[in-house]
Amino acid sequence: MDRADAVVNGTRCDLRRARPGAPYREVHAQARDHDVTAGDQPRPHRPALFADLTEMIDAAGAASSPGARAEVASSTAAAVIRAGRSPGDGEVFIELADRVGLDTLAALWRDADPVSLPGALWALYLLRQWCRSDGDEVTRLWRAGEPLAPAEAAVAGVADFADAPAVQHFADAMLAGVYRGDLDVALERAAAFFRVVAAGRRALPCGPDHDLDVGELAQRNERVAAALSAAAAHWRAGDLQ
Repeated sequence: MDRADAVVNGTRCDLRRARPGAPYREVHAQARDHDVTAGDQPRPHRPALFADLTEMIDAAGAASSPGARAEVASSTAAAVIRAGRSPGDGEVFIELADRVGLDTLAALWRDADPVSLPGALWALYLLRQWCRSDGDEVTRLWRAGEPLAPAEAAVAGVADFADAPAVQHFADAMLAGVYRGDLDVALERAAAFFRVVAAGRRALPCGPDHDLDVGELAQRNERVAAALSAAAAHWRAGDLQ
């Protein structure tokens, strides 16, 4: 067992004992082309970090080169995948961002290449948090985009007549797939979801709290979708790191 596995396995017991942190009020991704939504919003409050994940973050921050930081991000992402696939642990890791704080995962994975294992996991957890924190807006965009991108909507697999609970259920089910062993399927579902949202953005006026125009927001969603689809292809080829 390598160091990353040992740290994650030690953390798993803490995660089971911990109560999830209070839901974040708003999450708008700011990480380059990983952006889920747009607009400069306050960073969400972060629950207290667990010692083991803090150690991971310190290791990432202390890395002396981009290559070393990328290696830390890759090894920790792989360790989280392995730990989350242990019997009975999938639900714990679906709620990982709730329990340790999204900023914790950001410190590990935010700067990773979008077409990488940590970059893909970061995008999936951001998507789940967006669905949980702003479900009404996500639903509005989904409903507008669904008839414009029916094939993508079918791949994403959101329930008919989607509402906020439905998109939240989608996000949980998508991450559950990661820990069932269907990472490529989860990535393709997320990519399809982002393409539907992009179509919805172009069909609707931008919300009053956004500074960026509709086209830029839609393009961000499409860039995320392209990266997730590419990551899925690399996973099937056995070379996603």
